[in-house]
Amino acid sequence: MARPRSPGFEDQRAQILAAAARVFAQRGYTAATMNEVAAACGVSKPTLYHYVRDKHDLLAQIASTHVARLEFLVVQVAALKLAPEAGLRELILRFMRAYASAGNEHRVLTEDVKFLADAERAEVLAVERRVVAGFAAAVVALRPELKRAHLAKPVTMLLFGMINWTFTWLQPGRALDHESLAPIVVDLFVGGLAALQPRSVAPA
Repeated sequence: MARPRSPGFEDQRAQILAAAARVFAQRGYTAATMNEVAAACGVSKPTLYHYVRDKHDLLAQIASTHVARLEFLVVQVAALKLAPEAGLRELILRFMRAYASAGNEHRVLTEDVKFLADAERAEVLAVERRVVAGFAAAVVALRPELKRAHLAKPVTMLLFGMINWTFTWLQPGRALDHESLAPIVVDLFVGGLAALQPRSVAPA
């Protein structure tokens, strides 16, 4: 019989994943060691292995937990049933806020997912595709003609290009942070979206 989990198991696991993501982001997944992860978590290695099987399992949990959190944001906003522009605006704002505290996880996701096993990587990519589809649906709700012109996904990927890489240049502790940048992204994207003249392209 499996040992029952303590009431604080999930909180401790979340803290371990956050600390491990920080180590992986700073050192690189291949260079990082479980000793470094345990030290960053403030726990012993035996305690660390109570929560994860090995370093590979840590990477898989970081990636899957991060994309699941992003997908949940898409589901939350869709459930609000906002008007098209308000819905897209809310989606962008929530993602930017999430990225403010997930820069390490996002770096791990973009740089280290290649080290996952095929099935694990496929599962993460499937969730990522659902996230993109949710954004594309929000874009199409505002500009339906983009779907007819086969531009919904390309335009959505342009939007992700604006927000996904902020972890590489947006430094914490500066006057401009994720919260203050979010409305700028919204205004720039939505304002530019209104000016976009769709030109039909062949479907991918």
